[in-house]
Amino acid sequence: MSDSPVYVKPNLVIEPLFNQWYAWSYLIPPATAAMLTAHQHVKIMKSYVQNPKLHMAAVKQPGMLGGPVIDYETDRSADVRELLKRTQASLADLLQLAEAISEATALLEREAVGYSMDALYAKLPDCLRGFVELTYDSANRPGLRFLEGLLYRGRYYRRDLQSVMLYPIEQDQRPFILSTPRLEQPDRLHLPLPFDHSGIDTLFQMQRTPRPAGELYEALGVSSGQRKLVDSLLTPTPPRRTPRYEGEQPRVRYFGHACVLFESRDVSILLDPFISYEYPSDVRRFTFQDLPDTLDYVVLTHNHQDHVLFEALLQLRHRIKTLVVPRSGGDALLDPSMRLIFKQLGFKNVIELEELEELEVPGGSIMGIPFMGEHGDLSIRSKLAHLITLQGRRALCVTDSANLDTRVYQHVHQHVGNVDTLFLGMECEGAPQSWLYGALLTRKLERSMDQSRRLNGSDSQRGLELIHQFGCRNVYVYAMGQEPWLSYVASIRYTAQSKPIVESDKLMAQCRGEGITAERLFGSKEFPL
Repeated sequence: MSDSPVYVKPNLVIEPLFNQWYAWSYLIPPATAAMLTAHQHVKIMKSYVQNPKLHMAAVKQPGMLGGPVIDYETDRSADVRELLKRTQASLADLLQLAEAISEATALLEREAVGYSMDALYAKLPDCLRGFVELTYDSANRPGLRFLEGLLYRGRYYRRDLQSVMLYPIEQDQRPFILSTPRLEQPDRLHLPLPFDHSGIDTLFQMQRTPRPAGELYEALGVSSGQRKLVDSLLTPTPPRRTPRYEGEQPRVRYFGHACVLFESRDVSILLDPFISYEYPSDVRRFTFQDLPDTLDYVVLTHNHQDHVLFEALLQLRHRIKTLVVPRSGGDALLDPSMRLIFKQLGFKNVIELEELEELEVPGGSIMGIPFMGEHGDLSIRSKLAHLITLQGRRALCVTDSANLDTRVYQHVHQHVGNVDTLFLGMECEGAPQSWLYGALLTRKLERSMDQSRRLNGSDSQRGLELIHQFGCRNVYVYAMGQEPWLSYVASIRYTAQSKPIVESDKLMAQCRGEGITAERLFGSKEFPL
């Protein structure tokens, strides 16, 4: 390619990978990365190597969508066997750490019975010593407090296992990605770049600011043999641009799922970026090209892979002024610090928000609101709903909150008062707890317990209680995972008889009967706040 300035194509996908598995937020902290590698990735690879045809048949069954099966149309068992062998050798330290966490937990269950645990430090597995504190909670139950800052600075944080895969996309449908390692393919560019690499910012700056291809070759460190693949990702055609919003009244743009952009002439606030690429489609949508050049605040609600999507966040990193995340306990295996995660990923300005804490923004504020449920009754603090206030107008975005105890929001209402608009997630028949957290549990749940502790949002009754509590006049059901470009992560296929559809239909009918505007969002929508 010549030295003429070129752009990156608007349909360029970046898949962030950890040891060739699609990276989500629990693959960054060393402790959870170790557990997922040992108890999920290795098990899936062993199963595939033993019987690839079983996996090839299983992925064709609708009931197995999102299940622990590798999705390749042809037999790739030789490649998976090689990845498994390499994992067992080069990730031996992480596999040992996972085993040590289980051993330490078992040790506490046997010997920490209420007396001083001073003598137990010497009995911890050697690889874990110095990285945990032994604690009791208020009910005298023992536990491990992980010293996350030390873990990131030790040998267990493996930036060398991070890489990215680049390729253009032409359609919505992508196979479910969390259970399939990304093997080398001739039409995809696989680069050994850690996620904090500055070349990733250079790449996506070229979506709007052209540069000679040679500068990109250098920024990404590509070999001469890879330049042809890089050239296939570039175009001389300028992108469609969206100017900064200058309207008198605040505007809302729905980008799909839980991704909502609030804009005034003074500020932009984007929640949970999960955004479509630009290509021809029958489904109306906003894309990356419909975002402003600068995002003043990007707000993340909770640490699930359909709300914290590195694929989108890495593309937007150079445009984000401030990333707002919920505060976690910061020391528990199941609730790692989101602030520390994004610091490792190269985000410069990451702030934590507490429940009922208010962050002032130009012309308004962002307030953290308690987020109940949707985490299988696990003690996870890193989740927040948000009250967005701009120019006196107020929207409450509760995402997947299950409204388990109406007294919580009664207390919140006493503090914040009524709101104009409610954004309510109604995925009220979520997956069992083990679907997301199973590999992280040190004691397996009985099946009946697992089935009862689902990752549920609100049903119609709980949703209506919220609507009435806050005096909402506008209600938008969102975060349902219905948009076709989410299927590779969300694995949701609703029918008219699915409980979330039935319950949200019921809620909307009740609202309309009470003179409340109600709509289930899909694809895209723009309206004044």
